[in-house]
Amino acid sequence: MKKSAALFAIVALAATPVLAAQQGGFVDPTAPTAQVKSGGFKADNTSIVTVKQAEEMKDDSWITVRGTLEKQIGDEDYQFRDATGTMKVEIDHKRWNGLTITPKDQVELTGELDKDFNAIELDVKQVRKLP
Repeated sequence: MKKSAALFAIVALAATPVLAAQQGGFVDPTAPTAQVKSGGFKADNTSIVTVKQAEEMKDDSWITVRGTLEKQIGDEDYQFRDATGTMKVEIDHKRWNGLTITPKDQVELTGELDKDFNAIELDVKQVRKLP
């Protein structure tokens, strides 16, 4: 009985990383692939704005931006670009919802604007890949 329990425990521990594998995320050609969980949030009452317009908005505003994710700059931090400029966006692993995004893909990001004295960041709650 003890051997069976020990064998079961070893098999369970060995299988855990396989079961924890995640799908989707941002694919930066110059960095390893990010592993993410599925999930998502759809915000209502948001307006589509540009990076330049976002710079003029109030802290904690809910906005949607459209453009591309150029590169990953941290574990959950990315550089977003549209026709008017760039800004840092934070995308939790669970927000990818199984999507795989590359720098060539057009995306729509919805979230809460976080403004500091000299920088803005979007805390992304929903990621959509545009056709």
